[in-house]
Amino acid sequence: MKEHVLIIEDEENIARVLQLELEFEGYAVEIAHTGTDGLIKYREKVWDLVLLDLMLPGLNGLDVLRRIRATKTDTPVILLTAKSDLEDKVTGLDLGANDYVTKPFEIEELLARVRSAIRVSKSSAVHSQHNENVHIFHSLLLNEQTREITNDGESINLTPREYDLLLYLMKHPNQVLTREQLLDAVWGFDYYGDTNVVDVYIRYVRKKLEEKGKSSLIQTVRGVGYVLKEEKR
Repeated sequence: MKEHVLIIEDEENIARVLQLELEFEGYAVEIAHTGTDGLIKYREKVWDLVLLDLMLPGLNGLDVLRRIRATKTDTPVILLTAKSDLEDKVTGLDLGANDYVTKPFEIEELLARVRSAIRVSKSSAVHSQHNENVHIFHSLLLNEQTREITNDGESINLTPREYDLLLYLMKHPNQVLTREQLLDAVWGFDYYGDTNVVDVYIRYVRKKLEEKGKSSLIQTVRGVGYVLKEEKR
């Protein structure tokens, strides 16, 4: 799949050269010649990288960068700057730019920086996705990808239903969950059995987590339900 690059550059000759070079390297490229048009294009789709000139008509490059980062996206942004723009370079980096290239630049250097920025961004995305699948609460660790569970480093073997119950508790730490909430989340809305099944499986999970003297961290809230919470000593 082609990576998508947005060029926001008011000098048409520079923008065209960049487009041709990037397309030759296999990127899908679009151009905007003003800050306002660039921001509109940016919001129309997902980009793998933005090449952003600082000196733009209308919204300048720093204003565009502020608005891009205000969307909380991690799209890599490389600034295209003039030699005299030291203060703007620093400001741009503080605002969240990933890198900058000073005009006039060697195209090979720019292409190398583009490759590097996209590579780092993809690596960070994979790392972030991996972290989202790993749940840690004090001594407990649960990995959704491998279904591995450890308590203070000790491996724990749970049945599928026990696993789903612990996973839901770990996704809602320090939150008191009623038996009905746990029943709906783990057994499903169409379950018509006794809610005591929750108590039974909580006991199963606690027993396995507490083996070898480890704490289960699952506490009972009388008359309400259960909470995954660190025990007070």
